Amino acid sequence: MSIGTNWAGNLRYGAATIARPRSREELSGVLATAGPLRPLGSRHSFNDIADTTGTLIDLSAMPAEVERTAPDAVRVSGGMRYGELGVDLQRRGLALANFASLPHISVAGAVSTGTHGSGDGIGSLATAVRAVTLAGPDGERTLHRGDADFAGAVVSLGALGVMVEVELDVEPAYDVAQTVHEGPAWDALLAEFDRATALGTSVSIFSRWTDRDRADQLWVKNRVGGPALDAELLARLGTTPATVQRHPILGAPAEACTPQLGEPGPWHERLPHFRLAFTPSAGEELQSEYLVPRRDAARAIEAIRALADRIAPLLLVNEIRTVAADDLWLSPSYGEAAVGLHFTWRRDQPAVEALLPAIEAVLPDTARPHWGKLSTLEPAEVHRRLPRWADFAALEARMDPAGRFRNAYLERLGL
Repeated sequence: MSIGTNWAGNLRYGAATIARPRSREELSGVLATAGPLRPLGSRHSFNDIADTTGTLIDLSAMPAEVERTAPDAVRVSGGMRYGELGVDLQRRGLALANFASLPHISVAGAVSTGTHGSGDGIGSLATAVRAVTLAGPDGERTLHRGDADFAGAVVSLGALGVMVEVELDVEPAYDVAQTVHEGPAWDALLAEFDRATALGTSVSIFSRWTDRDRADQLWVKNRVGGPALDAELLARLGTTPATVQRHPILGAPAEACTPQLGEPGPWHERLPHFRLAFTPSAGEELQSEYLVPRRDAARAIEAIRALADRIAPLLLVNEIRTVAADDLWLSPSYGEAAVGLHFTWRRDQPAVEALLPAIEAVLPDTARPHWGKLSTLEPAEVHRRLPRWADFAALEARMDPAGRFRNAYLERLGL
């Protein structure tokens, strides 16, 4: 039986079967089978992190539950999509501090891979987690923020069990206004990078690298009631305000994108780039991402700029955004504020995989790849760039001693 493909269509799953439990009891029955087992999120990974030769476990048929556990916390089903969670929280007058650019991805999948939104003062989606419940063959275990193993169990690559629920930090609902500014000059952006990324709550720089002198767009998302946009800085960056809705891929139809032009709206309808009811991004595409410490951001961007002629023919768009530091062991922003260099590629995997070593060679050797996207870095090099890798490996050996959740991806990493 064919399990089908991932979201992008570049990977056909090799699993023997897929389980779609409808309850915790049914999930326990699946976990008691021989395995191997792997949790499957919203299929938005571009590599085989979620594949297995055994059974894939899809939580999307389980009840999508949101329970308020404290004035500033909710407990959420792991299989729930962020877009659905946002609607539920808004109805309760609540909000998350951060949101993924795609509301289509599942909470457990995004948390497990260190996925992030954008913002100088905002951590990855995983930093909102205050408790995580993991299910395995021996039952469920819940780890809370402050527990000895908690920081290793949040961004855990599906290696420690099935993330059936998480408890998340929330705050009162707020509105956001989104504006787009076209044609910022790269020299000015790099000279004033810190001020540019502080223009709003969330800032993204988009470029197709068809022009080494100017990026395509600067997207600024600002909480309503916050500081006004710095018009003087925008002028120094050489931008002009967009007068019509834009897509991150300049020239693509913008109806799939969240409202812009400064129109205020609920947080969950502005922080994502795309609307839940539409196919996000380009659809048929590949993705890579590398996060570098903020201190290395200018050097990393200049390195990409120097490769523009090789990158542009394969590229749909490059997004540059910022992430606050955290203490989660396998987070790409562990220990230091980071700048993400995200590449959305045309779906030509041989050509992209041939180009990635050239990109990885010129980036600073502090760059960490996103777990769910394409990379060719050697496992030993990945380990070197993650100070807590050995601690995570020891945690995985304790929590899954029989290796029931291991797959080819994890084995390549040395687990």
